[in-house]
Amino acid sequence: MIAVTMGDPNGVGPEIAYRTIPRLQEHVPLILVGDERPLYRYAKRHGGDTSIVVIDSVNAYLRGRINVLRPELPSYEVRPGVLDGAAGAASIACVDTATRLVLDGACSAVVTLPINKEAVRRTVPDFTGHTEFIAKLCGAASPVMMLASDRLRITHVSTHVSLFEAITRVTVERVLAVIRITAAATRQLAEFPGTIAVCGLNPHAGEHGAFGTEEIERITPAIETAREEGIAVIGPEPADTIFYRASRPGSDIVAIVAMYHDQGHAPMKTLDFDGGVNVSLGLPIVRTSVDHGTAFDIAYKGIAATVSFERAVALAVRLAT
Repeated sequence: MIAVTMGDPNGVGPEIAYRTIPRLQEHVPLILVGDERPLYRYAKRHGGDTSIVVIDSVNAYLRGRINVLRPELPSYEVRPGVLDGAAGAASIACVDTATRLVLDGACSAVVTLPINKEAVRRTVPDFTGHTEFIAKLCGAASPVMMLASDRLRITHVSTHVSLFEAITRVTVERVLAVIRITAAATRQLAEFPGTIAVCGLNPHAGEHGAFGTEEIERITPAIETAREEGIAVIGPEPADTIFYRASRPGSDIVAIVAMYHDQGHAPMKTLDFDGGVNVSLGLPIVRTSVDHGTAFDIAYKGIAATVSFERAVALAVRLAT
């Protein structure tokens, strides 16, 4: 049983859930943690007839239906395409409930549909993202975000922080921890044993200290320790070329460690914008997610891409087993 969060009710999450859950749950039971009203709103607009049922526990799951487990939610209006703090509060309440279902053993994994950080911050000012929020619920101190596609896997030393803070977070200890977690994940996900490439922080990976010493002082020592532990890892590699090299046919690079958010996200979204999956590593639970946002501009129009969600569910099943 997998818990799926509905995402922001004013975004594309309810549409994606409505269009895909009936087909996907032919292979795995899915519980939508959210609100039935956005689903009915979408169905009415597009003439759908998929059966929706509201259940009060995972034990009440009914095959062949869209099972909606509705947690206690703040009052809000369904307004497609509108950024709204109350809707943001509802979306994060669903994430809270779904995470606890997995922690309690009622579900085997959680798959999240997109929320809007600005909407959530209107009621949770210190909110930075799904990964950090779920990690706090799980008591995990050092989560790692991985973006995964058929072509490449990218982990991050830091994610939703300023660029200035991201630089300070590049430490020997953190880089080594991310390399270790990346190695463990690729053993599960990669089709063949391969190499992990670690990005440099500075242009040209510092060019032997000409453009900064972070590679020499903070990144190389972590790589050397990882090698001593038997991990196949190379670097520090210039970030402006390593993603191209890794994506070429015949490359043995199975994962890349990026030093900060955009260093990893920009190339992944260029390579596979619709099909990428977000995976939270370093947690005691399995959590995957779509790798796109709420797309308010196309919400409820019936044109949202579903492939990222489909792959997120498939990957959650694989990791949970």
